[in-house]
Amino acid sequence: MDVGDHAPENRGPASGHVPVMLDRVLAILAPAALAVTGRDPVYLDATLGMGGHAEAMLREVPRLRLIGLDRDTTALERSARRLAPFGDRVTLEHAVYDEIPAVLRRLGVPAVDAVLFDLGVSSPQLDEGERGFAYSYDAPLDMRMDRTQRLTAAEVVNGYPPAELARILREYGEERFAQRIASAIVRERERAPLETTGRLAELVRTSIPAATRRTGGNPAKRTFQALRIEVNGELDIWSRALPAALDALPVGGRIAVLSYHSLEDRLTKRVLAAQAADTTPPDLPVPLPEHEPRFRLLTRGAELPSDEETTTNPRAGSVRLRAAERVREAT
Repeated sequence: MDVGDHAPENRGPASGHVPVMLDRVLAILAPAALAVTGRDPVYLDATLGMGGHAEAMLREVPRLRLIGLDRDTTALERSARRLAPFGDRVTLEHAVYDEIPAVLRRLGVPAVDAVLFDLGVSSPQLDEGERGFAYSYDAPLDMRMDRTQRLTAAEVVNGYPPAELARILREYGEERFAQRIASAIVRERERAPLETTGRLAELVRTSIPAATRRTGGNPAKRTFQALRIEVNGELDIWSRALPAALDALPVGGRIAVLSYHSLEDRLTKRVLAAQAADTTPPDLPVPLPEHEPRFRLLTRGAELPSDEETTTNPRAGSVRLRAAERVREAT
């Protein structure tokens, strides 16, 4: 199970909530905002969550204007309370992060100087059992980040065709026993609808070989990840959101991405690498302007959290950080 903005540690902003890799995110993003002259810099937190990164950025850069997005209305309400001391420097929007272009147009903001994506499910979403994200709680099969949307995990489990269920488990959960689990779900739902996380987790456990259950953590984690990604359209949204965020950055603007599973990180790596590549044809002696890289990578590969952080905050163990800076305008 992956976790975004998120888990508490023993130090950090005044509220006591410290998000993942906070110091490193500040070191990457704050210089881009501090370098802005002639206007107030704009920071886009596209996955606001509990507002920990946002609060730290607002304290670090006194003139900073924050635009915070989240699809979870509960998260927005909590962040609004947390960020209230910053007054009109804060603008919060109920939006999914692939809606960045529309949000910026509506607010009359032509560009943003720093962008953060802290992907995955947040600690509060995991810890509130009734949300249905965690296999450690028995709760309704929900998993909606935005509870105003219709599709739930129960509808996926009980309504999708067997082949589609298997595909989701295989592609989104990287589950090698996808077919076995999907078949077990179909057999079980024919007797009675699957409506709770506890029942689904137990069904997954009994569907896979006994030897496999003894290693790798809870056997349901990959199934729950796959269902959550499907319910919330996470990969499709991410494939649109990342290019949109890059387009919103001016020269000198920076982006940081915290990913919590390999599918998101793989897509992030591919998009950033393509933007940072010199695409000049190899038979030309010098780069042509239109083929020069638009971005430079600020991380060498994916950066990991420190041992200290993962010790005090085990939920940060799966995070991977990638970052880039725009060095050239789009042509």
